[in-house]
Amino acid sequence: MEQFASISDQFNTLLKSGQDFITRNRHNKSSRNPIEILKRLQREAFSDLMKLRDRQDKVEKILTFYKTAKGSPFEEDGTVVRAEIGLTGNVLFVDNLDQEKVDTIKRAGLRTGYDARITFETKVRQTDVLEAEFICGQQNQIDSGNVLEGALSLAKVSYAANMTDWLSIITIPMGARCKDLATSEGSSFKEKGLTDYSSFGPPLVHQNHGSAIGLTVKTSNIVASLAQFVVDLPGSVGQCFSTFGQIVYQLPRASKLSLFGLHEVPKIGLSVIPGSLTIPSGILRHHQRPETFSETSSRPLETVPGGSLAVMLESEIDESTRVRGWVQKRNGDPSYLQWSVGMSDFPEDEIGWGLNLGGSTQGSKNWDHFQIEAFLKFNLGKRLSVQPGFIYLMDGNNQMPVLTVHSTWSI
Repeated sequence: MEQFASISDQFNTLLKSGQDFITRNRHNKSSRNPIEILKRLQREAFSDLMKLRDRQDKVEKILTFYKTAKGSPFEEDGTVVRAEIGLTGNVLFVDNLDQEKVDTIKRAGLRTGYDARITFETKVRQTDVLEAEFICGQQNQIDSGNVLEGALSLAKVSYAANMTDWLSIITIPMGARCKDLATSEGSSFKEKGLTDYSSFGPPLVHQNHGSAIGLTVKTSNIVASLAQFVVDLPGSVGQCFSTFGQIVYQLPRASKLSLFGLHEVPKIGLSVIPGSLTIPSGILRHHQRPETFSETSSRPLETVPGGSLAVMLESEIDESTRVRGWVQKRNGDPSYLQWSVGMSDFPEDEIGWGLNLGGSTQGSKNWDHFQIEAFLKFNLGKRLSVQPGFIYLMDGNNQMPVLTVHSTWSI
């Protein structure tokens, strides 16, 4: 019996060894099978992807919370600083320079000396814009001998609130001009010439009117602006209240027709100046002569309303060629007209050029002022440009050829 039991144990041990050998062979074969390896890798990769997706969802929830929360760091885009420095030199072909010739140059709007402009623009609530502009220079100070005068000073502060896609409101406590109401759709001319006639359009658009509040309404092809200006008169003798209106109509073939209107009502002899953006209750009534005012005063008390009307047509011939013409007249003197017609071509990588005719007339047969302007523009990189040009001025009996060079460096 013992011998039989020993043989049985050896047989069981042999069967177990064979079973283990077969199991190991199957496991090795399955581990070396490429399909099984790919399935195992796919399961591991899927698990890792699910973990990454969960982490991404958590990050997106955090970003969404900060963007919608009040006081979020993503609410403002920071402050943009822009600077432009201009320098202009002129050669006047005259025998002697008297005050009449100096007045002729000023009426032509000829740039002289240097000027610098620094603008800080900050976005608020992602839609509104707070802007502060500092300037310094010696522009149009022809009769001044100090080339270093003109300290950096605050020239304009404005806040533009874009209420909707079609409505915006702007408030300008100081340094307001009518052109501040014009939007980017209002003019296709971004480059400037050598004089005011070829650079800014009608004179009423770029005159300084102190403080202002206005609104702009935009549709698909019409931009309309309305503003009220308040400016202190020289010598603190009163204030001038001006109402400005503008309508820009988009014509076919990249053309624009602009209508401008400015109505001015000076208030002379006010005993108290309330301050900027403060209008007395009697502005809508005709100002009458007070009995207590001295009759010997050299300044009149009566309100003399005035204003100007202007129309401007602009057209884009191609990507860089522009044509513009405008006419402006005074309400009190319909026979006095200012006008300008110009054409320019400013390609980015090539030499640009410009030609402009302008002047003013007093009646149909009396040319009060006439000027011709022609210039080239060389772009020395993306930030520096040089504009040499020739200007011929005719002002009454005065005639003056002028060679000028203007350079601009923008930052």
